Amino acid sequence: MQQKVLSYIQKHQLLTFDKPIIVGVSGGIDSVVLLHILVSLGYDCIIAHCNFHLRTEESNRDEKFVRSLARNYNFPFYSIDFQTTEYATNNGISIEMAARDLRYNWFSELLEKHHAQAVAVAHHADDSIETMLMNLMRGTGLRGMTGISSRNKNVVRPLLCCTRSELENYLIEHELEHVEDSTNSLSDYKRNKIRNEILPLLTEINPSIRQTLYASLDHFKGTLKIYQQAITKITEMIVDNSGETITMNIELINKQVDVPTIMYELLSPYNFNFKVIEQIIEHLDSESGKIFFSETHRLVKDRNKLIISTKCLNKENIFILSQEDEVLYFPSKLTINKFAVTEAYEVSRNNKKVHIDAAKINFPLTIRAWREGDTFYPFGMKKRKKVSDFFIDNKFSLPEKEQTRFLVSGDEIVWIIGHRLDNRFRVSEETTDILELELDN
Repeated sequence: MQQKVLSYIQKHQLLTFDKPIIVGVSGGIDSVVLLHILVSLGYDCIIAHCNFHLRTEESNRDEKFVRSLARNYNFPFYSIDFQTTEYATNNGISIEMAARDLRYNWFSELLEKHHAQAVAVAHHADDSIETMLMNLMRGTGLRGMTGISSRNKNVVRPLLCCTRSELENYLIEHELEHVEDSTNSLSDYKRNKIRNEILPLLTEINPSIRQTLYASLDHFKGTLKIYQQAITKITEMIVDNSGETITMNIELINKQVDVPTIMYELLSPYNFNFKVIEQIIEHLDSESGKIFFSETHRLVKDRNKLIISTKCLNKENIFILSQEDEVLYFPSKLTINKFAVTEAYEVSRNNKKVHIDAAKINFPLTIRAWREGDTFYPFGMKKRKKVSDFFIDNKFSLPEKEQTRFLVSGDEIVWIIGHRLDNRFRVSEETTDILELELDN
């Protein structure tokens, strides 16, 4: 089996022999076998053990055993104590999730401290099958049907090519000691229920169910690669993320063979769940202005496109432009230049580069977001206009309204930056000095 694991490591390029490996060892069969195989293959190991204090004396027994194991191998040993229940309560998560977070955060610290190449953990083929069944019940789609990956960043799983029974046989063959986690026999957790009740029941129906499911994992992984290539091409065609917001072309979405699947792939990276995505699909061809939220993002239905932006936009940021400034970032780049009028001067006709009568403004100027009730005199007009009406006339989407910034002198709008100069501040025949402002997105 050592050669089988080595072949798997080489095939997936999981480990090399030039740097040490952090090995997560609980003391159970899986991690004891993993450590023995890695040592036998000649890898340099650092043993790491987490005491989650979830099984009273058993937890302390496990730590003592792994410490003794490390001493026998003459490898460095590190352990840590976690108040797992307290962490789970404070963060509103399950015990399983809390243990996972605490474990991998600490592993990352060890990895950096010892300049190790990776953290090796003892997940095996049966674990991957259990994960697939759990994901099937959750409804996570094709990606969830591929089980556990051989690598996740710096975490590697060299035993995924081995079944639980193979590990048990290896343990007996090499007369390896281990400790038993008493909670493994309980079905309090979802994974344990699948392991102790569902898989045995499926085995009664099909004695080779584990081999069948493990072969299916490989098929699903291959299918996922083809699927992801197609999704990437479709995404490149539909999505435009070149600006400050992400836009998606509704017409192209509607042309897809399976709109719900495409919408899930397009929107799930922004944390939109199935229920919200279904609502968005229902409103693809409805009137503009409908807004949907995920935990992190907001989606606006705007005519023929969907506009996605981060949910928490800071509308209160105010930037000060002093008389001495030559460049200001807000975060767009604004270049400031002041010069006297000459016979060769020509007024700018570009809304991103404006010329202002310097005598009509009072420094410091401010740059701020739109406020309800804002009004200005649009360039070329002699009547006051509501900014909200200007937005409507020029078909501004909601995100565009929120991202628009205003240059203000005192309480008066001088320039809707990048869009329209206020007529009161335009250059006239009486102008002697000009303030030139140029926007560079």
